[in-house]
Amino acid sequence: MKKILTIGLIFSLIVITSFIKNSTKKIDEELFSLKENISDLNLELDNVKLEFDYLSSPEKLMSYQNLYFENKLTQKSINEIEIIDFTGKKILTNNFKIIDSEK
Repeated sequence: MKKILTIGLIFSLIVITSFIKNSTKKIDEELFSLKENISDLNLELDNVKLEFDYLSSPEKLMSYQNLYFENKLTQKSINEIEIIDFTGKKILTNNFKIIDSEK
């Protein structure tokens, strides 16, 4: 009788141990996946912050231009911006138009 109880106890401990091991393995895989997603999102956040910090206003761009490019850049009016169309054999340019979204 003691042998059956001992074997039953050992068998139940083995089953419980394997169940716990499988559960923790699944949790570790989920954690790894979440950490990878967080890492990707942090990289994207850093890129967006960098873009916002350096390109958030024309005044900042002009100050950086004066600081780093020594008057190699010039400020353009929105009316001077053109769209270049490379479709077909000819190169066509069209003026850039601002559409008011409030109308």
